[in-house]
Amino acid sequence: MHTMWKGSISFGLVNIPIKLHTATEDKDIKLRTLHKECHAPIKYEKKCSACEKEVAPEDIVKAYEYAKGKYVVLDKEDLEKLQKENEDKAVEIIDFVKMDEIDPIYYDKCYFMSSGDGGNKAYALLREALIESGKVGIAKIIIRSKEQLAVIRVYDNTLVMETIHFPDEVRKTEDVPNVPAEATIAKKELETAILLIDQLTTAFDPSKYTDEYRTALLELIEAKKMGKDVVTSQEKVQTTNVMDLMAALQASIDNTKPEQAAEEKPKKTKTRKKVAKEA
Repeated sequence: MHTMWKGSISFGLVNIPIKLHTATEDKDIKLRTLHKECHAPIKYEKKCSACEKEVAPEDIVKAYEYAKGKYVVLDKEDLEKLQKENEDKAVEIIDFVKMDEIDPIYYDKCYFMSSGDGGNKAYALLREALIESGKVGIAKIIIRSKEQLAVIRVYDNTLVMETIHFPDEVRKTEDVPNVPAEATIAKKELETAILLIDQLTTAFDPSKYTDEYRTALLELIEAKKMGKDVVTSQEKVQTTNVMDLMAALQASIDNTKPEQAAEEKPKKTKTRKKVAKEA
């Protein structure tokens, strides 16, 4: 597994050398953009918006636009120095909190943490302390020139660092349009909705969920590559066109009712067979 960051993490006087490894991977299917006429890849050239000249990588600088059309140019050396000063510091766990106090909206990206040279005992100590206390650590870290707030927790006997958004990076719910503040909900509607939730409640098993679009796209690509005809499946169940909330809830419940283990077969009516007499 590729190491994308090396450093150390500390809590109190305990220092743990660690390595970070990306815990998840993007499996989106990347499609190239081609010229329709000759099927050659399309190039996207970097050109100056003023002089229309193509710009080489060495002639590109970073800048911050503080007003429309006005920029503060930041030298590469300044950015590298600032990044180096912060990356050389050990990551310190600032606080310990209960995990359920952190709303999932804050979570961003997940990294596995492995022990660095000589850090096995300290790694195991932090892992066991987190498990026994039922807490997670809150820390700060610089990753790819950006300071990140992070949660240190245990997943499947492995320490995990999960970056989380700073509070000012999460937009205010007050800015979301058309959110009903209050609504009159009939008791029967609420009870029926809860019944539907109960019928759909199960133990979480991540293996049962698959990316159906990606699978279908891969099958389409493979079929076209092999020169086969492609047909679209029409097996999806059509939803009922219900008009009111109560009817929609009841229809949903009816559609999710478990099938009977065994239905009684209707009894056959005994009939006498007519015997044809021999002539």
